[in-house]
Amino acid sequence: MQTAAAVSAAAQSAAAASRRGKERSRRGIVATERLVKGSLFACAMLSVASTFTILAILLWQSGQFLAMPEASLWDFLTGSEWTPLLGAEKKFGIWPLVAGTLLITAIAAALALPTGLAVAVYLSEYAPRKVRSVLKPVLEVLAGIPTVVYGYFAVTMITPILHDRVSESFGTYNALSAGLAVGIMILPVVISLSEDALRAVPRSLRDAAYAMGSTRFDASVKVVVPAALSGIVASWLLAITRAIGETMIVALAAGIRPQMTLNPADEVQTMTGYMAQIFSGDAPAPSVEYKSSYAVAAVLFAITLGLTLLGNLVLRRFREEYD
Repeated sequence: MQTAAAVSAAAQSAAAASRRGKERSRRGIVATERLVKGSLFACAMLSVASTFTILAILLWQSGQFLAMPEASLWDFLTGSEWTPLLGAEKKFGIWPLVAGTLLITAIAAALALPTGLAVAVYLSEYAPRKVRSVLKPVLEVLAGIPTVVYGYFAVTMITPILHDRVSESFGTYNALSAGLAVGIMILPVVISLSEDALRAVPRSLRDAAYAMGSTRFDASVKVVVPAALSGIVASWLLAITRAIGETMIVALAAGIRPQMTLNPADEVQTMTGYMAQIFSGDAPAPSVEYKSSYAVAAVLFAITLGLTLLGNLVLRRFREEYD
């Protein structure tokens, strides 16, 4: 009897210890989950706070610039001359910088968007597995090249070819050279994201197209690409946003002459190029030229934000869901 009682007491003690261990383990799991959740929330709030801090600084500094006697909001938004560093009369019309930015972005988009989509279709629908396993790492390496290297490539390789073999009107700095270099830079973005969107299309859609007698080209162009349209357009908008915000390539290859032109052989200056010029020491910190760079940055922020919102709208409007 005593032995049975001792065994029963030991079992009860072990059960109680097990329950206490499970309770401690449960409390530890709950504490860990709360810590992880709090850390993730803090990271999310840090990104949001950083964005609003940048926006507040841009608006504050832009307000100080527009409050100066040399500048006004109307002239800034409607003026067609940008000469803050030349002549006795300083003019701050943003449109020459916007025109240079859009010209280089258009050249880059004309090269990268169709080429990137074609390569993405090839990788997704045509390329053998071994070829794809080689091309994908090469594209990833291309995406990792510093942009300053693209800038020197534009100056030392693209520009001499344009001058010698296309037209002597291409000088040392021109929009076409910079635009082509930016287009090469954003190619991996278009290819990678578009290829992911194409591979996400269910195999059943391809099989249905083949069952109807379609060739591989017909299935790719008429079925797969339309089904992945939202992802493709989103990749295009992301690449365009990346091109608009590029700095080093345009600072090295496009030039420092703000002008409204459609001639790709002309020297132009972009918004990011002007900011790089000012922050490299061409103007003292409290001057109107220095303050103007914040107003230019605010316009650039508004353009990229608009493209981002447009991309989200396209994703919601054309998103395809499959079972």
